Amino acid sequence: MEHYVAGWRGLVKFLNTLGSVFGFISKDAVGKVQILVSLLKGEDGSHYSTIQSMVKYELENQLVDLTKAGAHPTSGCRTLLRLHRALRWLELFLDSLRTCSEDSKTSVLCADAYNKSLSKFHPWVVRKAAGMAFCLLPGRQAFFDVMNVGTTEQVVAMLGEAIPLISEVYQITEDLYAQHNILDIP
Repeated sequence: MEHYVAGWRGLVKFLNTLGSVFGFISKDAVGKVQILVSLLKGEDGSHYSTIQSMVKYELENQLVDLTKAGAHPTSGCRTLLRLHRALRWLELFLDSLRTCSEDSKTSVLCADAYNKSLSKFHPWVVRKAAGMAFCLLPGRQAFFDVMNVGTTEQVVAMLGEAIPLISEVYQITEDLYAQHNILDIP
């Protein structure tokens, strides 16, 4: 769990460099990371040392709202699921940035990634606001410049190394949540 939290802290720093368009995602992620940290450092923190132990502990102790939200809005399982979904969006967006042509519109790439991942979990008003925010995104080269990695080729190579790691973390979590039937926690 500490590595997952550290990874998200790094992703938040990265999102913050991309400008205010990603501010709403970054702020939401920070809040969720803080929830996980408080669980990890709390009196039951030993049960949160891994994602697997957290899932086992929270399910065995009925600390997860499985059918309707309300009693446990800050459960570790629910909180991590929201970050997990955002991780998928980020993975898809970064991969499309890596593989697209120089003249591709980042707004379209970001919207496509959003529509394949997060949009189905958001109400209409949030989907519309996100779509409008994506229209303000700078071009591909501006993203690469902000990443401060070097040339376009170096950024593409770095993303080529990072995306498989993001994919692996995503898939491990996806499989664990699917195994326990908790991919749809309200």
